[in-house]
Amino acid sequence: MSGRTVPVNPATLKAEAAEVTTEETMTGYLLDRRVHYRQFTQGYRTGIEPVLMAAFVPAQPGQSILEAGCGAGAGLLCLATRCPGIAGVGLEADHATASLAQSNMEENSLGERITVVTGSLPDIPPSLRHMTPGANGRFHHAMANPPWHPANHTGAEDARRRLAMTMPEGGWVAWISALSRWILPGGSLTLALPAAVIDLACEAMRGSGFGGLVLCPLWPKQGRSAKIVLLRGIWGGKGVFRLMPGLILHRDEGGYTAQSEAILRGMEALK
Repeated sequence: MSGRTVPVNPATLKAEAAEVTTEETMTGYLLDRRVHYRQFTQGYRTGIEPVLMAAFVPAQPGQSILEAGCGAGAGLLCLATRCPGIAGVGLEADHATASLAQSNMEENSLGERITVVTGSLPDIPPSLRHMTPGANGRFHHAMANPPWHPANHTGAEDARRRLAMTMPEGGWVAWISALSRWILPGGSLTLALPAAVIDLACEAMRGSGFGGLVLCPLWPKQGRSAKIVLLRGIWGGKGVFRLMPGLILHRDEGGYTAQSEAILRGMEALK
């Protein structure tokens, strides 16, 4: 999960989409109302990163996915909707958020394919081995929008937001190393990260056995520096590093670009 100070909430891509319920959750939609989505009104709020990250995962029908730090499930909801037939597990450290994510799966008729459990990296619950769709206890793909702030930062006042923003001891290396042990040979790991840590993330991925790294910058506008990037690697991959042209998120005059709209609303993959 990310820790942006002012998140852009994909549930409000349409102005009429949001409303506050009596359970202190905000109800909205993802992927142009194809997905019904609830998140807490207080604390951490979902940005567009998990939606774009899910579009960057090369999943195919019949494959499995693991998301670490899934929050209320935006990434898994979008991936499972864009790619029918996948199954998987979401891992979320906050129990209340994990419960909300599971409710989101069930409300979108995905509860039989996607299960959300309470847990956090690098200490993944051993029971997860029995929940993987494959017989070998590993997944075809994994994805994570991990916490961005070091364990010793002052943190946010809200406990749930602080948990979402703060990486555990060991940081990127511990997250990536832990996820590598749950991915099949030839499977992928996709991360949404701050551009400032890309050198460390690439080093950690290579050190954990990933190759064929692909980097996709997310440009806020034409001519602006990328603050967030998507990084994907193949476990055991031998391909060379590839830098994509990236995605320009917003037009100069305001609003999303046509390419962003195609992903955020039209369910297109980010290639």
